Amino acid sequence: MQLPPGKKIYFLSDFHLGAPNYEQSLVREKKIVQFLDEIKHNAAVIFIVGDMFDFWYEYRTVVPKGYVRLLGKLAEITDAGIPIHFFVGNHDMWMNDYLQKELNIPVYHEPKEFEYAGKTFFIGHGDGLGPGDHGYKMLKKVFRNPVCKWLFGILPPYVGVGLANYLSRRSRAQTGATEEKFLGEDNEWLIVYCKEVLQQKKFDFFVFGHRHLPIDFRLTDESRYINLGDWIRYFSYASFDGEQLELIYYK
Repeated sequence: MQLPPGKKIYFLSDFHLGAPNYEQSLVREKKIVQFLDEIKHNAAVIFIVGDMFDFWYEYRTVVPKGYVRLLGKLAEITDAGIPIHFFVGNHDMWMNDYLQKELNIPVYHEPKEFEYAGKTFFIGHGDGLGPGDHGYKMLKKVFRNPVCKWLFGILPPYVGVGLANYLSRRSRAQTGATEEKFLGEDNEWLIVYCKEVLQQKKFDFFVFGHRHLPIDFRLTDESRYINLGDWIRYFSYASFDGEQLELIYYK
Protein backbone atom coordinates (compact mmCIF):
# COMPACT_ATOMS: atom_id res chain seq x y z
CA MET A 1 0.00 0.00 0.00
CA GLN A 2 1.26 3.44 -0.95
CA LEU A 3 0.13 6.24 1.35
CA PRO A 4 -1.83 9.05 -0.28
CA PRO A 5 -0.24 12.50 0.08
CA GLY A 6 -0.74 13.94 3.54
CA LYS A 7 -1.94 10.66 5.03
CA LYS A 8 -0.36 8.79 7.95
CA ILE A 9 -0.54 5.43 9.69
CA TYR A 10 -1.11 5.59 13.44
CA PHE A 11 -0.15 3.03 16.10
CA LEU A 12 -1.31 3.08 19.72
CA SER A 13 -1.84 0.54 22.48
CA ASP A 14 -2.52 -0.25 26.14
CA PHE A 15 -5.55 1.85 27.06
CA HIS A 16 -6.58 -0.59 29.82
CA LEU A 17 -10.06 0.91 29.93
CA GLY A 18 -11.94 -0.14 33.03
CA ALA A 19 -8.89 0.23 35.29
CA PRO A 20 -8.34 1.24 37.99
CA ASN A 21 -11.96 2.40 38.38
CA TYR A 22 -14.85 3.77 36.35
CA GLU A 23 -14.12 7.45 36.99
CA GLN A 24 -10.45 7.40 35.98
CA SER A 25 -11.14 5.10 33.05
CA LEU A 26 -13.79 7.47 31.73
CA VAL A 27 -11.39 10.42 31.77
CA ARG A 28 -8.86 8.34 29.84
CA GLU A 29 -11.51 7.12 27.39
CA LYS A 30 -12.57 10.68 26.58
CA LYS A 31 -8.96 11.65 25.93
CA ILE A 32 -8.47 8.72 23.57
CA VAL A 33 -11.67 9.61 21.72
CA GLN A 34 -10.48 13.19 21.41
CA PHE A 35 -7.19 11.98 19.93
CA LEU A 36 -8.96 9.71 17.43
CA ASP A 37 -11.21 12.57 16.42
CA GLU A 38 -8.16 14.74 15.74
CA ILE A 39 -6.36 12.20 13.56
CA LYS A 40 -9.27 10.83 11.54
CA HIS A 41 -8.87 13.51 8.84
CA ASN A 42 -5.38 12.33 7.86
CA ALA A 43 -5.35 8.68 9.00
CA ALA A 44 -4.85 6.11 6.25
CA VAL A 45 -4.78 3.17 8.69
CA ILE A 46 -4.98 2.87 12.49
CA PHE A 47 -3.42 0.03 14.49
CA ILE A 48 -4.53 -0.63 18.07
CA VAL A 49 -1.91 -3.00 19.41
CA GLY A 50 -3.59 -4.72 22.35
CA ASP A 51 -4.97 -4.19 25.85
CA MET A 52 -7.61 -1.77 24.71
CA PHE A 53 -9.57 -3.03 27.72
CA ASP A 54 -8.26 -4.09 31.09
CA PHE A 55 -10.56 -7.09 30.75
CA TRP A 56 -12.75 -8.35 27.94
CA TYR A 57 -14.75 -11.53 27.54
CA GLU A 58 -17.42 -12.17 24.95
CA TYR A 59 -20.23 -14.37 26.14
CA ARG A 60 -22.54 -15.60 23.39
CA THR A 61 -24.95 -12.67 23.82
CA VAL A 62 -23.16 -10.53 26.44
CA VAL A 63 -20.11 -8.25 26.34
CA PRO A 64 -18.77 -6.04 29.16
CA LYS A 65 -20.83 -2.87 29.44
CA GLY A 66 -19.35 0.58 28.96
CA TYR A 67 -16.80 2.03 26.54
CA VAL A 68 -19.58 3.37 24.29
CA ARG A 69 -17.67 6.57 23.49
CA LEU A 70 -14.65 4.67 22.20
CA LEU A 71 -16.63 1.98 20.40
CA GLY A 72 -18.82 4.62 18.77
CA LYS A 73 -15.78 6.58 17.58
CA LEU A 74 -14.18 3.42 16.15
CA ALA A 75 -17.43 2.66 14.30
CA GLU A 76 -17.50 6.20 12.92
CA ILE A 77 -13.93 5.85 11.65
CA THR A 78 -14.41 2.47 9.98
CA ASP A 79 -17.75 3.61 8.50
CA ALA A 80 -15.79 6.46 6.89
CA GLY A 81 -13.62 3.86 5.13
CA ILE A 82 -10.53 4.14 7.34
CA PRO A 83 -9.21 0.65 8.22
CA ILE A 84 -8.53 -0.18 11.86
CA HIS A 85 -6.56 -3.27 12.87
CA PHE A 86 -6.68 -4.70 16.39
CA PHE A 87 -4.22 -7.07 18.05
CA VAL A 88 -5.38 -8.78 21.22
CA GLY A 89 -3.28 -8.27 24.33
CA ASN A 90 -2.90 -10.30 27.46
CA HIS A 91 -5.81 -8.43 29.09
CA ASP A 92 -8.26 -8.78 26.21
CA MET A 93 -7.13 -12.05 24.63
CA TRP A 94 -10.67 -13.44 24.88
CA MET A 95 -11.78 -11.36 21.95
CA ASN A 96 -13.89 -13.24 19.42
CA ASP A 97 -15.92 -11.69 16.60
CA TYR A 98 -17.65 -8.71 18.25
CA LEU A 99 -15.29 -6.12 16.77
CA GLN A 100 -15.44 -7.73 13.34
CA LYS A 101 -19.23 -7.88 13.22
CA GLU A 102 -20.08 -4.58 14.89
CA LEU A 103 -17.15 -2.37 13.86
CA ASN A 104 -15.61 -4.09 10.81
CA ILE A 105 -12.27 -4.33 12.64
CA PRO A 106 -10.14 -7.44 12.00
CA VAL A 107 -8.71 -9.03 15.13
CA TYR A 108 -5.30 -10.74 15.25
CA HIS A 109 -4.14 -13.15 17.93
CA GLU A 110 -0.53 -13.37 16.77
CA PRO A 111 2.03 -10.89 15.38
CA LYS A 112 1.56 -10.09 11.72
CA GLU A 113 3.60 -8.62 8.86
CA PHE A 114 2.51 -5.55 6.89
CA GLU A 115 4.10 -3.48 4.15
CA TYR A 116 3.41 0.21 3.52
CA ALA A 117 5.22 2.57 1.17
CA GLY A 118 7.97 0.03 0.64
CA LYS A 119 8.63 -0.35 4.40
CA THR A 120 8.04 -3.64 6.22
CA PHE A 121 6.42 -3.79 9.65
CA PHE A 122 6.25 -6.62 12.18
CA ILE A 123 3.39 -5.79 14.56
CA GLY A 124 2.00 -7.49 17.66
CA HIS A 125 1.11 -6.88 21.28
CA GLY A 126 4.34 -8.42 22.54
CA ASP A 127 3.26 -10.62 25.44
CA GLY A 128 4.88 -14.03 25.66
CA LEU A 129 7.60 -13.25 23.10
CA GLY A 130 11.32 -13.56 23.66
CA PRO A 131 13.22 -15.44 26.36
CA GLY A 132 12.10 -16.12 29.92
CA ASP A 133 8.70 -15.50 31.52
CA HIS A 134 7.90 -19.20 31.28
CA GLY A 135 5.17 -18.99 33.90
CA TYR A 136 3.18 -16.49 31.86
CA LYS A 137 3.76 -18.43 28.64
CA MET A 138 2.28 -21.52 30.24
CA LEU A 139 -0.62 -19.48 31.66
CA LYS A 140 -1.27 -17.98 28.23
CA LYS A 141 -1.61 -21.46 26.73
CA VAL A 142 -4.12 -22.34 29.44
CA PHE A 143 -6.14 -19.17 28.91
CA ARG A 144 -6.25 -19.72 25.15
CA ASN A 145 -7.36 -23.32 25.49
CA PRO A 146 -10.92 -23.63 24.12
CA VAL A 147 -12.00 -25.78 27.06
CA CYS A 148 -10.80 -23.19 29.57
CA LYS A 149 -12.60 -20.44 27.67
CA TRP A 150 -15.78 -22.53 27.68
CA LEU A 151 -15.51 -23.24 31.40
CA PHE A 152 -15.11 -19.53 32.12
CA GLY A 153 -18.08 -18.82 29.85
CA ILE A 154 -20.47 -20.95 31.88
CA LEU A 155 -19.87 -18.72 34.89
CA PRO A 156 -22.54 -16.04 35.32
CA PRO A 157 -21.18 -12.75 33.93
CA TYR A 158 -21.38 -11.13 37.38
CA VAL A 159 -19.06 -13.79 38.81
CA GLY A 160 -16.76 -14.14 35.80
CA VAL A 161 -16.23 -10.43 35.19
CA GLY A 162 -15.72 -9.76 38.89
CA LEU A 163 -13.10 -12.51 39.15
CA ALA A 164 -11.31 -11.32 36.01
CA ASN A 165 -11.23 -7.71 37.18
CA TYR A 166 -9.71 -8.82 40.49
CA LEU A 167 -7.00 -10.85 38.77
CA SER A 168 -6.27 -8.00 36.37
CA ARG A 169 -5.75 -5.52 39.23
CA ARG A 170 -3.57 -8.05 41.04
CA SER A 171 -1.42 -8.56 37.94
CA ARG A 172 -0.89 -4.84 37.53
CA ALA A 173 0.02 -4.43 41.23
CA GLN A 174 2.59 -7.23 41.02
CA THR A 175 4.21 -5.70 37.95
CA GLY A 176 4.97 -2.53 39.89
CA ALA A 177 7.50 0.01 38.67
CA THR A 178 9.71 -2.38 36.71
CA GLU A 179 7.77 -1.55 33.54
CA GLU A 180 8.83 2.07 33.80
CA LYS A 181 12.57 1.48 33.48
CA PHE A 182 14.58 0.56 30.42
CA LEU A 183 16.38 -2.63 31.40
CA GLY A 184 19.18 -2.49 28.86
CA GLU A 185 19.60 -4.03 25.44
CA ASP A 186 20.39 -7.51 26.72
CA ASN A 187 17.55 -7.59 29.27
CA GLU A 188 14.71 -6.12 27.23
CA TRP A 189 13.15 -9.37 26.05
CA LEU A 190 11.35 -7.80 23.09
CA ILE A 191 14.66 -6.42 21.80
CA VAL A 192 16.16 -9.90 22.14
CA TYR A 193 13.15 -11.32 20.29
CA CYS A 194 13.43 -8.76 17.47
CA LYS A 195 17.08 -9.64 16.97
CA GLU A 196 16.15 -13.31 16.70
CA VAL A 197 13.52 -12.51 14.05
CA LEU A 198 16.03 -10.40 12.12
CA GLN A 199 18.27 -13.44 11.76
CA GLN A 200 15.54 -15.01 9.64
CA LYS A 201 14.00 -12.01 7.85
CA LYS A 202 14.59 -8.27 7.60
CA PHE A 203 11.99 -5.81 8.82
CA ASP A 204 12.26 -2.04 8.82
CA PHE A 205 10.12 -1.63 11.94
CA PHE A 206 9.05 -3.79 14.86
CA VAL A 207 6.03 -2.26 16.62
CA PHE A 208 4.82 -3.65 19.95
CA GLY A 209 2.84 -2.62 23.01
CA HIS A 210 2.58 -4.45 26.35
CA ARG A 211 5.75 -2.96 27.82
CA HIS A 212 4.05 0.29 28.95
CA LEU A 213 7.28 2.17 28.33
CA PRO A 214 7.81 4.25 25.17
CA ILE A 215 10.98 2.92 23.51
CA ASP A 216 12.61 3.78 20.19
CA PHE A 217 15.62 1.48 19.80
CA ARG A 218 17.79 1.03 16.72
CA LEU A 219 18.42 -2.68 16.21
CA THR A 220 20.57 -2.28 13.10
CA ASP A 221 21.27 0.47 10.60
CA GLU A 222 18.10 -0.55 8.77
CA SER A 223 15.78 -1.76 11.53
CA ARG A 224 14.14 -0.19 14.60
CA TYR A 225 12.10 -1.45 17.53
CA ILE A 226 9.28 0.80 18.72
CA ASN A 227 7.35 0.19 21.90
CA LEU A 228 4.24 2.32 21.99
CA GLY A 229 4.08 2.94 25.74
CA ASP A 230 0.55 3.38 27.08
CA TRP A 231 -2.39 5.72 27.59
CA ILE A 232 -2.26 5.54 31.37
CA ARG A 233 0.93 7.42 32.13
CA TYR A 234 2.58 8.42 28.85
CA PHE A 235 -0.23 8.94 26.31
CA SER A 236 2.22 7.94 23.60
CA TYR A 237 1.72 6.70 20.06
CA ALA A 238 3.61 6.37 16.77
CA SER A 239 2.89 7.73 13.31
CA PHE A 240 4.30 6.78 9.92
CA ASP A 241 4.18 9.29 7.05
CA GLY A 242 5.49 7.00 4.34
CA GLU A 243 9.14 7.62 5.15
CA GLN A 244 9.63 8.13 8.89
CA LEU A 245 8.17 6.35 11.88
CA GLU A 246 8.02 8.71 14.86
CA LEU A 247 7.22 8.09 18.53
CA ILE A 248 5.07 10.96 19.84
CA TYR A 249 3.50 12.03 23.15
CA TYR A 250 -0.05 13.35 23.06
CA LYS A 251 -0.58 16.37 25.28
